[in-house]
Amino acid sequence: MRVGTGYDVHRLVEKRALVLGGVKITHPLGLLGHSDADVLVHAIMDALLGALALGDIGKYFPDSDEAYKDCDSLMLLKKVGELVGEKGYRINNIDSTIIAQAPKLSSYIEIMKENISRTLDLPRDRVSVKATTEEGLGFTGRQEGIAASAVVSLVKGEIIK
Repeated sequence: MRVGTGYDVHRLVEKRALVLGGVKITHPLGLLGHSDADVLVHAIMDALLGALALGDIGKYFPDSDEAYKDCDSLMLLKKVGELVGEKGYRINNIDSTIIAQAPKLSSYIEIMKENISRTLDLPRDRVSVKATTEEGLGFTGRQEGIAASAVVSLVKGEIIK
C-alpha cells in the first residue's frame, strides 16, 4: 500500500472561470493559473504522484508548456491515473477537501465526485470531496484564493470495482 498527500492553491481574479472538480461554478471570480487552475484536481494529482514518489504535476505538465495553457485539468488527471496503472498500482480511495470562503459548494460536490470517479474509472464510493471555510481567516477567508488538499491510498494490483 502507498499513501500520498497533495495540496494546491490559486489566486482568485476577475475574468477567469471558476472550475473545481471539473465543474464550472457561477462566481464573479475565477482561479488564476496556466491550465484551468482546478485546485481540487491538482491536489489529487499531486497526491497520486506523491504516493509513488514521482514528483509533482509541474514535472509532468509544466506551466512553461503552451500545450497545457487553459487545458482541462480532468484530462491531466486521466493521464496521472494511467501512470498509476502503468506503475502496477490501483487507486484504493481519494479523500479531498476544498478550502474556500465563497462560493458555497455543497450543491456541486456530487458532480465533482462523479467527474473524478469517471475520469479515474473508480466507483463513486471511493472518492470523497468535502468543502470547508476558514471562518474568514487567512487568504481563503479573505477570498483572495482557494486551496485544496487530498490524501490518496494506492494498492498494488488490478483495479477491483
